Amino acid sequence: MIVLDSTIVNVALPSIKTDLNFSATNLAWIVNAYMLTFGGFLLLGGRFGDLFGPRKIFLMGIALFTLASLGCGLATGQGYLLAARAVQGLGGAVVSAVALSLIMNLFQEPGERAKAMGFYGFVAAGGGSLGVLLGGLLTTLNWHLIFLVNIPIGIAVFICSYFVLPHSRTENAPKHLDAAGAILVTLALITAVYAVVNGNDAGWFSTRTIGTLGFAVLLFAIFVYVESKVRAPLIPLGFFRLRNIRTANIMGVLWSASMFAWFFLSALYMQLVLGYKPLQIGLAFLPANIIMAIFSIGVSARLVVRFGIKKPLAGGLFLAAIGLAILARAPVAGNYLVDILPSMILLGFGAGAALNPMLLAAMDDLSSEQSGLASGLVNTSFMMGGALGLAILASIAAALTGGLLASGAQSIVALTGGYHAAFLTGAIFALSASLLGAFVLRINRPKAGSPAQ
Repeated sequence: MIVLDSTIVNVALPSIKTDLNFSATNLAWIVNAYMLTFGGFLLLGGRFGDLFGPRKIFLMGIALFTLASLGCGLATGQGYLLAARAVQGLGGAVVSAVALSLIMNLFQEPGERAKAMGFYGFVAAGGGSLGVLLGGLLTTLNWHLIFLVNIPIGIAVFICSYFVLPHSRTENAPKHLDAAGAILVTLALITAVYAVVNGNDAGWFSTRTIGTLGFAVLLFAIFVYVESKVRAPLIPLGFFRLRNIRTANIMGVLWSASMFAWFFLSALYMQLVLGYKPLQIGLAFLPANIIMAIFSIGVSARLVVRFGIKKPLAGGLFLAAIGLAILARAPVAGNYLVDILPSMILLGFGAGAALNPMLLAAMDDLSSEQSGLASGLVNTSFMMGGALGLAILASIAAALTGGLLASGAQSIVALTGGYHAAFLTGAIFALSASLLGAFVLRINRPKAGSPAQ
């Protein structure tokens, strides 16, 4: 449901832009409002699960996400929609942190854990596939329906989880929650993204932009200081002395920046440049999502068992980089079979191969007792990288489009040029992540019959 919500929104963005009069730069906040609270509260959600029990917190998160979806579906103004999206992100953070922690703790044996993570990836990819199709269909009827579709799903998940999820004991759980750390890191990232999103309008070297970025850096510094002093920090700073955790999280930031921008910008390219209808956009994304689902259900786990973590991870990210580079040359009068489908196929193979090993790499240095925090940390990197990356790439696209318009280029040519620059930057992000996986990670090939440890 949570992944569906991310992809279904991308298909509907142009329709929401028209109906609620969003500007081109502010439109990114429909995605960012969700991702920032999602990423900022993933780790705190995991701590709530430790303290009160994952089953109880999971149910509360599902209820919050479902109610926020109702708010989004009833929104008639920009502020109301963005506020409801932020609450959605909070509910999604709680659910995702506890769900992934449950998986890691319920499946301790390496082979079973790899299979479980494969199914986790399959569900995510399946949500993406369903999201793009439903997004196109429902947006054709009314974009409000893309949020209201969560209501019956949320109710069904709540009822099933109530009867299926195991109770857990919490006597040994930490008694301190680092709420200050979660608030500080979320505010810092919101401030940084705000500065990037508005950089083109205010000027990149204006007092407003530099001051806002400086304030974000100050908030990050305070966050680091708080983490060094509290009894139970949101992110133990010692984690970042571990090579694989540090590298995997940097890779997660780079990869998610390119992937979120791919969904966001390619949907706009297909509608605003090629004139696709919402349902056509949904169908255009379908090959990539089907390939990701097939990889996640079994192929990715088998690749990890046979080749270890590094080769599938670096190779998958390299394929994603090539896919984005192909989009960087898509012309004004682009043809789907020639200019879009090859990139969708490569991105599907790349993302499908890389997701499972990236999650395993992020937890390689830690014991099973620390898996919840490690999984929350890499998910935070995914969401925060997506938010910052989307803001940066959308701003690059807007800046080049504005420059081309000022030089006398036609509107559609200027739009295409802006998207080209953003896709190329995304390809560089993905390639950088691939190189980190190939040359910086230090993970041994697994023994026969078990995935990498």
